[in-house]
Amino acid sequence: MGTMNRMRENTGVVLWVLVISFGGLWVLQDSGVFDTIGTDPLGKVIIVDGDPITREVYSRQLEAQLEQVRRTSNGNVTPQQLELERERAFNALVENSLREHVMDDIGVTVSDAEVRELILGENPHWIISQNFSDGAGGINRALLQNVIDDPAQQQTLIQIEQFIRLSRREQRFNKLLEDSERVSEADARWQWRLQQKSADAEFFLLQYADVPDSLVSVTDRDVSRYYSDNREDYARERLYSIQIASLSRLPASEDTLAIMRELERLQQGLEEAENDSLFLAQSGSEIVWSDNFRGASTLAPEIASELFEQGDVPQVGDVIGPVIVNGQAQLIKVTDTRPAEDTYVRARHILLNDKENPAALQDIRRRIQAGEDFAAVAAQMSDDPGSGTNGGDLGWFGPGRMVAPFEEAAFGANIGTLVGPVETDFGLHLIEVNHRATVDVQLAQLAYTIDASVATLNNIQESLEDLAYYADEEGDFVGEATRRNIELQVLQVQDGQTAIPGFGQSFAMEAFLRDSDVGEISPVIELDEVALVVQVVDIEEAGYEPFETVELQVRQLALLQKKRNYQVARLNEAYESGGYDGLADALGVTPQIASGVSFQNPIISGLGRDYLFVGIVLGLEAEGDSGVIEGENGTYVVRVTDVFEPAEISDDEISSLKANLSREQQTAMLRDWISSLRESAKIEDLRTDLLPQQ
Repeated sequence: MGTMNRMRENTGVVLWVLVISFGGLWVLQDSGVFDTIGTDPLGKVIIVDGDPITREVYSRQLEAQLEQVRRTSNGNVTPQQLELERERAFNALVENSLREHVMDDIGVTVSDAEVRELILGENPHWIISQNFSDGAGGINRALLQNVIDDPAQQQTLIQIEQFIRLSRREQRFNKLLEDSERVSEADARWQWRLQQKSADAEFFLLQYADVPDSLVSVTDRDVSRYYSDNREDYARERLYSIQIASLSRLPASEDTLAIMRELERLQQGLEEAENDSLFLAQSGSEIVWSDNFRGASTLAPEIASELFEQGDVPQVGDVIGPVIVNGQAQLIKVTDTRPAEDTYVRARHILLNDKENPAALQDIRRRIQAGEDFAAVAAQMSDDPGSGTNGGDLGWFGPGRMVAPFEEAAFGANIGTLVGPVETDFGLHLIEVNHRATVDVQLAQLAYTIDASVATLNNIQESLEDLAYYADEEGDFVGEATRRNIELQVLQVQDGQTAIPGFGQSFAMEAFLRDSDVGEISPVIELDEVALVVQVVDIEEAGYEPFETVELQVRQLALLQKKRNYQVARLNEAYESGGYDGLADALGVTPQIASGVSFQNPIISGLGRDYLFVGIVLGLEAEGDSGVIEGENGTYVVRVTDVFEPAEISDDEISSLKANLSREQQTAMLRDWISSLRESAKIEDLRTDLLPQQ
């Protein structure tokens, strides 16, 4: 009975493992996994071609994804991560519903006999092997038969049968997809040749931008014609003009103070703790105990400063802090020390690139010795863009980090003395060593992330809710925000746009705008760092950007088109009159050289990354030319001077390439196929009112 109970308890878990690992999401709806829950009181939230997906199924899929996020983020899910996972859950459920419809249409089925064989046969389904193992790699047939015969286990057995049927159905369907995109050996050899082949070439290039404005003219009629001919380039989606009232969700000063006080309260306990690992665990520290020894250069600068820059060598039992490191408040106890394997120093420097002018560095040295601040002089005079703006500070470093002459000078210097000029490949350096560490430390770090407290977040939520309520009541969003000292930002957002300038990604805002009307105010929308409410000020239906708003841009493009036409006509005339060999005299230029042209080396001088050029070159025989080609940045004629065929591919390499190409084609085909299914399907998203609050 213990195994039967384990079967009963674990069936749902196993089903969810399949959901996440194998993508068989329709299992959730058809396997009966929700039968024990009862009727879903919240109804359907997604409808795909008439078939509903319930709130229960959606919520459970979302929760399964969120659990994966929590495992990789210390249990935390930010508001924007939550929004992203909502969309992933929605898309996964929709796409698997579409797959199920296709399987129904093409008749992908699994017979009762197949299911029976996968339960009782010699090669059972993995769910049977996992739950009825005999411990020796086989199946406990007696236990399996007992479950089959036990009336109390019939619901579990039915769910297992449905699970096996549907997973087998999915496997069969995926096999059909794989078989439709197999790559032949000839295809693989052709792809290998394309990838490995290279060629040398020379070419005559006339860049469009080289044509002086004085050689071409653009009339208002030209500009108008360009706009008309390319009108689709100026198509836009429905456009919302919105104003956003936002408040920061970052920790308030009170939140930081509360964490610091909590660490101060725990300080005596950490000092007196005999088992530091246990104390950290019991105190809920976000950094667990480690017995590793660490040198100064491996510690956060804030911690290294407290340990090694206060004049004394760290001692066992010392407790420092609280210090704030990357948004985390830490109380740190030195639990052990040992002589450092390498000495570490913290130094700063001033670099002058000009090695021929050591007098300039000597002048800087005298200024500092006369009392000027080293950091200020470094910011003014150093040619090192990395450290110069930081007062020349290089942080902590050990042997092997710096070039040899610099390292020898730094490790041989006394604390606080100026050393230099020191010459390296970079130039001349003036060095000052500020601190030296001769021990490594073992630490217990009691750490808490400084987050906004529940009280802070509630205050933000209530403030924005009140703003939305009273603005709606009074019909004065701007006035209400002004009374509350909340600044407004005005933006334009297109329909379907989820990336909101200045705020980041928000699916909740996109969902609100999708069905909004002018004047409507959103619920409070939470992002990682801000909470906000949105009012729709105006809506422009989908259409084209008015000519007046894009005229300057169109005029520049029309001018470029004229220059393009000019250069193409010029090159055509020269080529037609004397062929490739006559181009040098006709154009008054010499050809450019392109060596080792291949798809692995597609960057061409004067053209940039140009796969059209590469394809043309690799398609030509030696001494063949392309004729006049219109590229993106210029027009050109190219002649191949030498072709380099790849070495023969081995049988193992061809097999590996075939497998990789098959996977790539199957992935691309599946992506395009799902996209096509979505375009033709009727998909209703009824989650709009759920997104901001869930």
